[in-house]
Amino acid sequence: MDVSALRHHGDVDAAPGLLDFAVNVRGSRPPDWLRARLSSRLDDLAGYPSAAEDLATREQVALRHGRTADEVLLLAGAAEGFTLLPKLQSRLAAVVHPSFTEPELALREAAVPVKRVVLSRPWTLEQAMVPEEADLVVLGNPTNPTSVLHPREAVLALRRAGRVVVVDEAFADAVPGEPESLAGQPLSDVLVLRSLTKTWALAGLRAGYILGPPELLSRLSHGRAHWPLGTMQLEAIRACCEPAAVQWAEEQAAEIARERALMQELLGEWVLGQAAGPFLLLRVPEGERVRQHLRASGIAVRRCDTFPGLTADHLRVAVRGATEARRLAQALTQALTEVLSQ
Repeated sequence: MDVSALRHHGDVDAAPGLLDFAVNVRGSRPPDWLRARLSSRLDDLAGYPSAAEDLATREQVALRHGRTADEVLLLAGAAEGFTLLPKLQSRLAAVVHPSFTEPELALREAAVPVKRVVLSRPWTLEQAMVPEEADLVVLGNPTNPTSVLHPREAVLALRRAGRVVVVDEAFADAVPGEPESLAGQPLSDVLVLRSLTKTWALAGLRAGYILGPPELLSRLSHGRAHWPLGTMQLEAIRACCEPAAVQWAEEQAAEIARERALMQELLGEWVLGQAAGPFLLLRVPEGERVRQHLRASGIAVRRCDTFPGLTADHLRVAVRGATEARRLAQALTQALTEVLSQ
């Protein structure tokens, strides 16, 4: 088992000057109103973030999801939340794959026993595949990189006495209406992680949060450094959870759905599954050679052999606009023609 492969992410596949389909960040910069909002806080950076601002931010997140402030734990990016999971002191963690690899890596690095639950296409979530003895289950919804959206009922069926279910909803706000989200459903044994770095183009700022019961959040936050989030991060989280921002994100989700439909049409037979997220999973013959050919042509796509259950013939591409999508389809066709003719 090559655990080091779990550390690979799309930013490694991207590079300056390449047309970037490798990273699932929406746009090249935050929207103008958010940039202005963050810029307005520059003069406040000399002071420490206050407990009052932390509370105000948690209250805004809680209002956005119909929760209470004590059901919110603010994070420096959703990925930070995975590094906190070992504090739950699980005896056996089951991680559903193919999926974002940071949760498994964080658990293994903390010496938590991990059982991989590897789904096969069409990646239907089957509770029988999860060991009954697992007291922690981690999955994504929608799942990266398959773009599969699991029904809410299938996720809830994973609940057991003495078990905590962790749902990575980093891309949930890119799904119109968030139909299968558990973010607004308070449950004593479910943790929901949210990222604000994707839709809002804030990957360089690191902003997110966990929603869950106060008792579990208290265990996760125990031992964290004082001032775990800076002023800019708190401002970003609060701003992105206000009603106008949530409406903006919903409009973006609708646009993503339209762009994804066009990409599915252009990429046709190479697309796997019924995609719901802001990315598509492809399978092409000689995938690694094709990826390198695309790179030489100025296009970056995400390799997927680092995801348990996938191979070098799998590639992930972020949803982009029509012009970029047509360029990708043309380049992919050319790459396959040249690679398979050799």
